[in-house]
Amino acid sequence: MTANTDEQQRLSEQDARRLEQCVSGGGVAVFPTDTVYGVCCDPGDERAARRLYVLKGRPAARPAAVMFFALEPALETLGELHHDERAALAALLPGPVTLLLSNPVRRFAPACRVDPATLGLRVPHLPERLRALAASTKPVMQSSANLSGQPDARTLEQIPKSILDGADLVLDGGELPGTPSTVIDLRDYSANRRWHVLREGALARSAVRETLTSLA
Repeated sequence: MTANTDEQQRLSEQDARRLEQCVSGGGVAVFPTDTVYGVCCDPGDERAARRLYVLKGRPAARPAAVMFFALEPALETLGELHHDERAALAALLPGPVTLLLSNPVRRFAPACRVDPATLGLRVPHLPERLRALAASTKPVMQSSANLSGQPDARTLEQIPKSILDGADLVLDGGELPGTPSTVIDLRDYSANRRWHVLREGALARSAVRETLTSLA
């Protein structure tokens, strides 16, 4: 099912509710982000996670990120975060980054896969026409809407037909920037204030350095 959108592909709160209902019901959805199109499911539902991985042809051991659509519910959910980690999240999020965090209480096991001690976190900085997704209060487990190892999709037309046909919901957000998120390892940040950019993407390494250095 493809959600109804207007000529500007502006999403509505109804689209956000459809996404939330789809994911809560064990479904898999295709949706737009601040970077590329993603595919998502309930981060606590192992059956839905396996289905998402099959759709992508993604190796079962490889982790996926957990995305919140606003920062406040992420901070509320991750109550175990250290003060320094919270400061780093507040400085970097919302934004086009994936943050690797220590996961001492082993949250969202279906997303973490074989590394339950690590959580990948996303909070997108959505453009105004997609901002209605912030009405979705529950997190999703998400990965890029492509076949594993293939290019990311900036439009629905670039998403493989097998993924679109296999999804329970498809939200059209129009053309997206097309550069994936920057991956930043913060697992040693609270203990030693060390961080590493593992993949430079939509946010430049220099911008990450400037942001985190300003917190010192």
